[in-house]
Amino acid sequence: MSFLQSLTRRLRPGPDIDDSRWVVLDVESSGLDPKRDRLLAIAAIAVTTGGHRARVVPGDSFEVVLRQDVSIADKGNILLHGIGVGAQRKGVPPVAALTAFERFIGSSPLIAFHAAFDQTLILRAFDTVLGYRPANPWLDLEPLAAVLNPKVRARSLDEWMAQMNIRCAVRHQAAADTLATAELLQKLWPAAQRDMGGKVTFAAASRLAAQRRWLT
Repeated sequence: MSFLQSLTRRLRPGPDIDDSRWVVLDVESSGLDPKRDRLLAIAAIAVTTGGHRARVVPGDSFEVVLRQDVSIADKGNILLHGIGVGAQRKGVPPVAALTAFERFIGSSPLIAFHAAFDQTLILRAFDTVLGYRPANPWLDLEPLAAVLNPKVRARSLDEWMAQMNIRCAVRHQAAADTLATAELLQKLWPAAQRDMGGKVTFAAASRLAAQRRWLT
C-alpha cells in the first residue's frame, strides 16, 4: 500500500464544514510530549456563530475521561490536571469515548489555543484506537488573536485572559480551560468582523491566522 493510499484510508471523509457551529476544545494528557504521552481527557464546547456574532453554548458541551489500561501516576501531572489513578481506571473505554467525541463534533471546525498539542494527541488516539482520524479542520486561536491585536504582546492563554479580562475557574483543567478559550474567541469576534468585512467565516479566520508567520 502506498503512503497516499494509507493516508486516504486513515482520514475519514467528512461532510462540508458547519460554519455556524465551531467547537472549542482542550485536552489533558499524561505529559507535555504530544507525540509520546497519552490522551487522558477531552473537554469541548460549541460556539454558534452565524457569521455575525459568537455565542458560547454551555448546554452544547462535551467532557470525557478516557480509561487507561495502565494508570499514569505521575504526582506532579495529577496535581496539575486533577485526574487521579482512580479517575483514570473508571474512565470511559477509549473506543466509546472517541466515538462519542466524533459524534459531538459532527462537521464543526475545531478550535484550540496552541492547537498543535491538542490536535496531535487527539489524532494519535484516533489512529491508535479506531484506525482513522476525523477530517475536521483545525484552527489555532493564538496566532489569530495575535494578528487581530498586533499591539498586544501576549503569547500564553493566561496572558490573553489578562488582556481580555477573562476569568477561569480552575486553570489547567480541561473543562475550565475550554470555557476560557471559548470566551477568548468571543472577545476576538468584533476584531475579526472588522478585518473580514462584517462576516466571520472559518476559512477567512484560518487565512488571517496563517499571516502570523509572515508578521513574525
